[in-house]
Amino acid sequence: MSTQSSSHTLRIIGGNWRGRKVSFTPRGDVRPTPDRVRETLFNWLQGYLPGARCLELYAGSGILSLEALSRGASEVVLLDNIKEIIDHLTQEFQKFQVPVQQYQLINLSARRWLLQDICRGFDLIFLDPPFAAEELGPVLHDISGKRLLNPEGWVYIESNTRLQKDGLPDGWVIHRQKKAGAVHYCLVSSGPGTGKFV
Repeated sequence: MSTQSSSHTLRIIGGNWRGRKVSFTPRGDVRPTPDRVRETLFNWLQGYLPGARCLELYAGSGILSLEALSRGASEVVLLDNIKEIIDHLTQEFQKFQVPVQQYQLINLSARRWLLQDICRGFDLIFLDPPFAAEELGPVLHDISGKRLLNPEGWVYIESNTRLQKDGLPDGWVIHRQKKAGAVHYCLVSSGPGTGKFV
């Protein structure tokens, strides 16, 4: 694949790979999490990431998973339904020399993957679906129904509207919520007794 222009390049903002560049496929539907949002998110998660097992259901640029690995996550699983994106992420993970046992890249849509008998036990799930897809509610309920999240785990959500409690599965709780530009973002958990690290 050809070298990406600087407009399709991000920098990791913390951890072992701080300052290193990540390129991403310049498709119109890839919307990387802005730097200041990532900085806030990973400040929220400070102390939680070492050893964490992470799932990114809409990989896009892959920056959230790479940022998590940079800060000590033990494993990341990334999905995207566009093969070009998965192929490019494969190159990026190889460039960063991530051990193969620390990541999985899956060319499948989130909804189709969630229909399968899938692995569980994630500490952190990144959920940033295309704003126009209207998949957020169904995917959250699939995550709850499949029990993908560990009892003290977190789901990070980006959306174009403020998340309301009635949009969450029963018993789930919004712990932190902010807005940056047109992006609303928050951390939620499966119950009030979870998320002790934030």
